[in-house]
Amino acid sequence: MTAMRLRRTRPARLLLAITLAPLLTGCFASAGEEAEDTTGTSGSRLRVALAFPPAENLSPYGADATILSRLGVTEGLTSLDANGSAAPALARSWQRESDRSWLFILREATFQDGTEVTPARVAAALTHATEAEPAPAALSGVTLTAESAGGDRLRVRTNSPDPVLPLRLAGPALAVLSPKAYEDKGRVDPVGTATGPFELTKVTGSTAATLDRYDDYWGGLAQAAGIDARFIADGTARTNALRTGQVDMAEAIPVAQAATLDAATRRESATTRTTSLQLNTRTGPFKDPKLRAAARAAVDTSALSKGVYEGHADAGAGIYGPAVTWAAGKREQPVGRAKAAAPAGTAITLATYDNRPELPEAAQVLKQQLEKAGFKVTLEVREYSRIESDALAGRFDAFVVARNTLVDTGDPVAVLAGDYTCDGGYNLALLCDKAVDRAVAKAEGTADTSARQSAAMAAEAEILGTDAVVPLVHQRVVTGVGSSVQGVLLDPYERTLVGTGTRR
Repeated sequence: MTAMRLRRTRPARLLLAITLAPLLTGCFASAGEEAEDTTGTSGSRLRVALAFPPAENLSPYGADATILSRLGVTEGLTSLDANGSAAPALARSWQRESDRSWLFILREATFQDGTEVTPARVAAALTHATEAEPAPAALSGVTLTAESAGGDRLRVRTNSPDPVLPLRLAGPALAVLSPKAYEDKGRVDPVGTATGPFELTKVTGSTAATLDRYDDYWGGLAQAAGIDARFIADGTARTNALRTGQVDMAEAIPVAQAATLDAATRRESATTRTTSLQLNTRTGPFKDPKLRAAARAAVDTSALSKGVYEGHADAGAGIYGPAVTWAAGKREQPVGRAKAAAPAGTAITLATYDNRPELPEAAQVLKQQLEKAGFKVTLEVREYSRIESDALAGRFDAFVVARNTLVDTGDPVAVLAGDYTCDGGYNLALLCDKAVDRAVAKAEGTADTSARQSAAMAAEAEILGTDAVVPLVHQRVVTGVGSSVQGVLLDPYERTLVGTGTRR
């Protein structure tokens, strides 16, 4: 992606160049520097190292949506609170008018291009999201329409009853952008068009992004003057950058590197992220459920949690892990599993990505386990942005992925619809099973919270019964945070990192 710049001018900011280690790309501001600020309120810029380079030109509809959310650029109508419930964001309140209609009351806010957030503009942004291809995962199984209801009111209707629409609208891929973002057909431009406390002003390919404080943010002035973000896929390089003071925060510290950091700079948090082995059910050897069962039987998850993750993860129990606190008490046994067949030298291609440094090591251990069971395994590892499209197209027989089960929406059913149904937008296993679709549809139609959770676990049992997915570990994430940094936002959904109170 070529560099993008905000079209309106800003006062120049003085940055002092420093030399970084060869593994890092570009330069950060020096540790003690403070940025110029036209409001008269000075503040240091935050230097952040992110693990995942943009895979889709920072489109708000796919995996890149979380990058924009974590950097405080984008917002939706709602957000998630600490308990996973819908909380106000651009909408200050809402009510359900009928089983297919909701009324949202918008707060006073402006887009970063200076235009006002209005019901008509929010409706247009949501309409663009519904027309995206592939559809955002938060919209799996749901068709919605939005329109102004006069004044500060927005009406959102769904084609079928959707009792968790406020949770769905909290998904990072349903962020609200100004009309300017959609001017170029075929792409959505988040530069200077969002509503969050930090404004994306420049993107340099897949290596860096520059953000400035948005002075008119409805939630108050951010304490940091801006953010200098670098995308550093190499986990050792991210750790070294934090340890040597070249960055203030580094996400996804490899477990092998965590011990090299001072205890005061390590933040370990439970997450709803599950690492799993996805088996291609559409083409190749794993089209046969008996060979999928053989692969599942070959996997020793304790060797991964204790060995590869060095105790910073729990052995895989299901699609949902311990951070989803209600899951264990409602879990059901997998349904209808096939009897394993002998692999007898069956050749398979196993792939993963190296942005999360434990994944290649986990894949290597899996390779050994599968070969011991009788498979012949070829391992392929790439950077995520260069492997995602091939994985979704089914060009591998097996794929190791780390997936936050509640990142797209706080609703536990959404990841099942997006990842394991015939029409799912992130269906790495290419699973299309009528029993699974029925179970997921039943869960989607259940309104009561407890009953919906139970229905989700029943659907999980159907999915696990196909052996299309083998849960490996449930991760705890280590984030590197400089000792002078305050107000970092860590949550199990991994949607946030910096906010108005983040500073150094």
